[in-house]
Amino acid sequence: MKKVIVIGAGFAGLSAATSLADKGFDVTILEKNAVAGGRARIFQTEGYTFDMGPSWYWMPDVFDNYFAKFGKKPADYYNLVRLDPSYAVIFSQNDKVDIPAGIEKLKILFEQIEAGSGARLEAFLKQAAYKYEVGMNKFVWKPSRSLGEFVSLKLLYDLTRMDVLQSFASHVRKFFSDPKLLKLMEFPILFLGATPENTPAMYSLMNYAEITLGTWYPMGGMHEIVKGMVQLAEEKGVKILLNQNVQKIEVQNGVAKCVLTDKSLFEADVVVAGADYQHVDTQLLDAQYHNYSASYWDSRVLAPSSLLYYLGVNKRVPKLQHHNLFFDEDFKQHAFEIYTEPQWPTKPLFYVSAPSKTDPTIAPDGCENVFVLIPVAPDLKNDTEAVREKYYNMVMERLEAFVGEPVRPHVTFKRTFAHADFQADYNAFKGNAYGLANTLLQTALLKPNLKSKKVKNLYYTGQLTVPGPGVPPSLISGLVVADEVEKEQRN
Repeated sequence: MKKVIVIGAGFAGLSAATSLADKGFDVTILEKNAVAGGRARIFQTEGYTFDMGPSWYWMPDVFDNYFAKFGKKPADYYNLVRLDPSYAVIFSQNDKVDIPAGIEKLKILFEQIEAGSGARLEAFLKQAAYKYEVGMNKFVWKPSRSLGEFVSLKLLYDLTRMDVLQSFASHVRKFFSDPKLLKLMEFPILFLGATPENTPAMYSLMNYAEITLGTWYPMGGMHEIVKGMVQLAEEKGVKILLNQNVQKIEVQNGVAKCVLTDKSLFEADVVVAGADYQHVDTQLLDAQYHNYSASYWDSRVLAPSSLLYYLGVNKRVPKLQHHNLFFDEDFKQHAFEIYTEPQWPTKPLFYVSAPSKTDPTIAPDGCENVFVLIPVAPDLKNDTEAVREKYYNMVMERLEAFVGEPVRPHVTFKRTFAHADFQADYNAFKGNAYGLANTLLQTALLKPNLKSKKVKNLYYTGQLTVPGPGVPPSLISGLVVADEVEKEQRN
């Protein structure tokens, strides 16, 4: 059995490892941290269980298909519930919209905001359904290593209908004009790491995923997915070694021979890097084996980083839903300060998750588990405790104004996380949280390649390569790279 070393136990690393073990390889994962999951780690303290990263469970079909590939289903590992409302959008202190689960209820809501928009929503979603079908069942499975993968007449026909050359902003304005509806429709695009003006319209597939397929929650938290994936990987024979900080990939004559950690040496026939691509490429390999130059990496458009707060509150917080989007300030200004002239934001939009509204097991009785996220530009300097505290008070003032009562005096636990932590914990390039932005010039063939050009048995997986950022794409990325390894390294 050929030995495969997978670097990193995030979603992509676990996915690749499980698939390769299922194909008959001898697979070991080396994970830097004390808990598997990468950005989807948890920590527990004072009766609280905090998911550290992803908090939205979208595209349930991707998870269904992942587990089905190995003869399993998500219910074998965790219990899913659909959220209704899916989330709340706060436009001002006294203006909140709860987004209902289900298209018919959503059409009624849209109609109340803008006459005729219910029928237009149906037309929009019909187009988005096609994009989801093609995008998630065809394009994301392409390893994107050559133009030949995309030259079939059927794929070219599909591509012309995917609106790849039109921006999402212009596309959505063909259907809706009310500012509130535009914000609601553009919200899922923010997960892709670019403004709606710079994101291809094919990503209306995200609206289909959110509206038609629903927003879900695995009871116990998002880390329950990781625990399920770890259990499945170990069932397939994958060995997962924690607290193994990889320091070098030894290459001889263009072949990776072994992986060195701070604790040991691991021989390898194949290496799959699920850690940060730029870190592996520039820090773990000798210069002659770098896939890309420093200038290449500096020219990449990164998705935002995040300023995060994990809060334990010793009372219940009224008016909050499980997911809450505070769109109570100017989005254009915030976007300008993320993408155009990167700087600490003046009046940021922010997101609040209160999963204890759904799941009583993740907080002590009568308490609230609260997660606050502010999108910020990557690579910002001056990431200090004073800056973090400034933004904490800024957003908590607005949260308290909305809920109508003090919250900060009841915060008995607080932990912050930002650029320096993303770099320290995940070796994240420029402290990014979400990988590369999904712009047109960073799509498919234009992303960093999943195969090293200079090391013939080194592959990459995760959010800096195909198909892109997010939990479902990371799952798919691992499966795609595993298929490439099997094709090229089986003999």
